[in-house]
Amino acid sequence: MSKLRVGLVGLGFGAEFIPIYQAHPNAEVAAICQRDPDKLKKTAEQFGIEGGLYTSYEDMLADPSVDAVHINTPIADHARHSLMALEAGKHVACTVPMATSVEDCERIVRASRESGRVYMMMETVVYSREFLFVKELYEKGELGKVQFLQASHQQDMDGWPSYWEGMPPMHYATHCVGPVLGLERKLAKSVSCVGSGRIREELAAVYGSPFAIESCHIQLEDSDVAAQIHRSLFDTARQYRESFNVYGSKKSYEWPLIEDEDPVMHTLGKPEPEIPERVEVPDYAERLPEPIRRFTGRGVYDADEHQHLSFTQGGGHGGSHPHLVDQFVKAVLEGHDAYPNAVESANISCVGILAHESAMAGGEPKAMPEFTLAKK
Repeated sequence: MSKLRVGLVGLGFGAEFIPIYQAHPNAEVAAICQRDPDKLKKTAEQFGIEGGLYTSYEDMLADPSVDAVHINTPIADHARHSLMALEAGKHVACTVPMATSVEDCERIVRASRESGRVYMMMETVVYSREFLFVKELYEKGELGKVQFLQASHQQDMDGWPSYWEGMPPMHYATHCVGPVLGLERKLAKSVSCVGSGRIREELAAVYGSPFAIESCHIQLEDSDVAAQIHRSLFDTARQYRESFNVYGSKKSYEWPLIEDEDPVMHTLGKPEPEIPERVEVPDYAERLPEPIRRFTGRGVYDADEHQHLSFTQGGGHGGSHPHLVDQFVKAVLEGHDAYPNAVESANISCVGILAHESAMAGGEPKAMPEFTLAKK
């Protein structure tokens, strides 16, 4: 296989990825799937797609020309659509989270293993330019020993599709779990979480989740390092922020408090006024095949008014989209795992699921399931 032939399902946010696959030298868009035939036709015309147009996901999975599927459907459908694809012999790239139950995460891990197909959860933060910058500092030894990790994801979800209403904050925690586990490519072994505040009664009633903010501590496996994350979705005044802080023995990195500001680097041993300094984060487009490098900038496929809200509200997801596509394509064509693989994706997703259970139980510690602790 010289090119990975991809079918995409879920063409709201998912349409952001169509031109990246079209431009990638080792991939092509073999099919797209959208239930509404008018929207399907419009998307096909917009991107010059003439064949492989499906209103049925089952029919797309039956197409032998489709090697892999990229799933961008609503959260509640992620597990079912991933399992269907793996059972049909397709490789899977799925937007976050992997699933909303521990049981479904385990089913996907098992299906990936039994099918021998690649599963990759498309977590944007661990391929953002900010994370790649910190990862590079860590790998060069400039941070020294990592002492503590901290991340947050705060977002106002009022006005989003109805399935978001009242969602437990930690059920969509991968954007802050991913970086604290991904820096040293560790797994979480236990979590403890507390809830704070209260959202509107009509929202709390949907999922039975009352908290405005959930704050979780994570103990890492085979490590003396702990991490802290917090999440909010409703009734909390905060500009959109996906943040990642790392505190090391030599240097520490702190995400900016406000969008479009530069992050701060703290260096041990300098005179007090000189300890912090603003640093400029470079782009990492040079790591990508030349035809898709341009997609690390804002504006993936069209004018701003056509971009999905998750892309514009999230500041372009740190230029991560072409990196995600490239990693998935390489993993399949070269025959190796992508990061995060199925087990790592399950570990990341189950942190959020169990963190919410912990919060509902008053902070009771929760051990991670065994199937999320074996990297293969």
